[in-house]
Amino acid sequence: MGRSKTRGVCAAICLGALQGLSGCALPGSGPSTADVVQQASVEQTLRYEVVDIDSTTIETLTRRGSESFSTRFGDRKVTAEPVIGVGDAVTVTIWEAGPGGLFSAPLVSDKVSAGSNSATIPEQVVGRDGGITVPYAGRVRVVGKTTRAVQQTIEQALEGKALQPQVLVNVTKATSDSVSVGGEVAMGARVPLSVRGDRILEVIAAAGGVKAPVNETFVELSRGSTTSRIPLTRIIAYPRENIYMHPDDVLTLVLDPQTFLAYGATGANAEIPFDADGITLAEAITKAGGLNDSRSDPRGVFIFRYEIEPIARALRPDSPLVNRGRLTPIVYRLNLTDPNSLFLEQQFRIANRDLIYVSNSPSSDVQKVFNVFAPGLSTAGSVASIGVGAASVK
Repeated sequence: MGRSKTRGVCAAICLGALQGLSGCALPGSGPSTADVVQQASVEQTLRYEVVDIDSTTIETLTRRGSESFSTRFGDRKVTAEPVIGVGDAVTVTIWEAGPGGLFSAPLVSDKVSAGSNSATIPEQVVGRDGGITVPYAGRVRVVGKTTRAVQQTIEQALEGKALQPQVLVNVTKATSDSVSVGGEVAMGARVPLSVRGDRILEVIAAAGGVKAPVNETFVELSRGSTTSRIPLTRIIAYPRENIYMHPDDVLTLVLDPQTFLAYGATGANAEIPFDADGITLAEAITKAGGLNDSRSDPRGVFIFRYEIEPIARALRPDSPLVNRGRLTPIVYRLNLTDPNSLFLEQQFRIANRDLIYVSNSPSSDVQKVFNVFAPGLSTAGSVASIGVGAASVK
């Protein structure tokens, strides 16, 4: 029997095998293109929404955006003069008009003083009662007051006791007018705010800078009962996000590498880092090694994502899966046989933890059968011979 007849016989055998296996499930690495679409609803129960990636979808997804510090907190600078708080450390220096007073050196003669006409009270921490102790003035309440107001209070308390006293109050450690910085910084600490005002990046620099990769670091800001989180790269790229810090703000730098999962008929099946401040679907497919030429179905490129409620409602307003405050399972579909899809994939932004799945081509099932029944035949020749070869056997 000649080579061509042998090929034809094998092709006929494989054709019969395919027909015999038509009701069986061949081993595969995941659902086919048809399976993903058809199994969105099982037994009249909708499990996920399938959304085709087109210009309308891209426009809707541009509204997905991200959290904004400037929108959430505003960028109001603290213009009021700082006030003293509990836990602050202060020093008090008192001058008198002449020698021989309570805080000045005694007179040696009628015109000569033995020393300075001032005295500095050692550093004190403002107690829980909100006060400090000043000799001959007693307990002086300072919490909630500016240094100038405290100076006047002490001067009034010393009148009639000291010689025309002049007082200078200095805050040496302003723990109450500071922010807490922690997480992925070189030195986590409470950072005092300057009188001129400090922005986020200035406070991070004061804490020693970032020790994690910038593109994998997120900044979490808590102010009162409100907490928000955005990428550090966003603060660097958009100055409006570099807002002023307020006393008692808590700034935490979090290491959160942005990754996506590549699965199915791609060059690599793995969890792949962005290594950038956001990537597109085109870039993600390239990072995954592209589509596998011998296995992939270019009509079956899918992105599995739990979508936020506003976007899901805009895409599928009548879907029973869209509920207030909950994430909606959505499968985005792209058909790469359409040349326009090459433009769309450059506009589709990948989100953190997205799963990109490329289904197997139907012809890959034919290849599996040939590998079992006729491993010696080349795929291209065998597939082409299914019809011709089967006819020649007759």
